[in-house]
Amino acid sequence: MKWVYIAAGIMIFAKMLVIPHPAPDLSQTSFVELVVKDSGVPNAVSGIIFRNRLYDTIFEVVVFTIAILGAKYLLADEKPTHVIHQFTDKPSIVLARLGATISALVGIELAIRGHLSPGGGFAAGVAGGTAIGLVAITSSTEWMQGIYQRWQAARWEKVSVLIFLVLAVITLAGYELPHGQLGELLSGGVLPLLNILVAIKVALGSWAAILIFIRYRGLL
Repeated sequence: MKWVYIAAGIMIFAKMLVIPHPAPDLSQTSFVELVVKDSGVPNAVSGIIFRNRLYDTIFEVVVFTIAILGAKYLLADEKPTHVIHQFTDKPSIVLARLGATISALVGIELAIRGHLSPGGGFAAGVAGGTAIGLVAITSSTEWMQGIYQRWQAARWEKVSVLIFLVLAVITLAGYELPHGQLGELLSGGVLPLLNILVAIKVALGSWAAILIFIRYRGLL
């Protein structure tokens, strides 16, 4: 029986090599143009993620949330690290915090303008999480934990997820905000809001993960 599968695989491979694939008709409207027209944003990637494949994006956000909860659950029974080694020399601290400032500004830019240019909510969240990580390697863990609790970052993370899910369900039901003028900041309907919510979720979730692993695994 295995020879049948081998022969079928060889035949398919030969077909791919010998039979040419028909070239697309360039006279018709391209797929990217159709996505831009339907979503109302120049960034076709954001249009696909937050409109054409929004159902997949919902579960990506849920999976990220479950990953953070899983890290808390699996490390809850372990003893915290007593000695946490961090960068203490001035050049490393200055460079790390300079990089954190730049990364945070890039994250804000990607979140606000991600629907107009390359970038988006996930990229903005990663940039924000990178900024938090750079500050964490040069700051006291108690200070970072205190800020996290004072600003109730965990609550804001959950709120951002809930708002994202509500807006996503409304969008999937066929109700959309007006797209506005293509290329302007206030355009794209609900897509910019989804971008910002995902950025908040990923950045705050990364913050929680960083604090957890520093507390139970150390930094260096």
